[in-house]
Amino acid sequence: MSIKEQAILRAGGNRIRTADREISIIGRIEEPLILILANVLSGTECEALIDFAQDRMQRAKIGNSHVVSDIRTSSGMFVEESENALIQTVEARVSELMHIPVSHAEPLQILHYQAGEQYRPHVDYFSSENVVNNRISTLVMYLNDVEEGGETYFPSLQFTVMPRKGSAVYFEYFYNDPRFNELTLHAGNPVAAGEKWVATQWMRRQRYRDDR
Repeated sequence: MSIKEQAILRAGGNRIRTADREISIIGRIEEPLILILANVLSGTECEALIDFAQDRMQRAKIGNSHVVSDIRTSSGMFVEESENALIQTVEARVSELMHIPVSHAEPLQILHYQAGEQYRPHVDYFSSENVVNNRISTLVMYLNDVEEGGETYFPSLQFTVMPRKGSAVYFEYFYNDPRFNELTLHAGNPVAAGEKWVATQWMRRQRYRDDR
């Protein structure tokens, strides 16, 4: 019998309260910890993030080597750290929610999927043993309601998250037992109709930013 591993995000009850927001937990898996969260962003914040990003989008890339691949066919852009007041607010809230200092955060990435675009099954952590400061958790925030498709799907768990404006899915993969980490294999299903906008925050095990 395995011993339950300690989670990074220790959420009791059905709500998480940050300094500026009350976030509802509307679904969960315990190991690996996956949470479906509502009210992470306001509608106004979602729209402002889309407006902020839409003129700066480029073909998304994958991995530490940042290569273009058919595995990921969306467009994306990375926000400069603390680029403006909106980004500072979102970074602070996300850091508190994910229970990890902002200094461990990669720059926020905003992604846009048009009809037919997708992100095939992958894990977010780097599999190379040479990576010292690996990723340990992810928060995917949905910035719009998708007309059809675009779900976040965990195939090993048969678990699907529907994209809803202002909601998010959180998952972590820092476990000593590698089987739990492998269960976080996930995909962004193809958008069947409409478009999909998300903002993704990845956290690292150790300090990542130099300025904090």
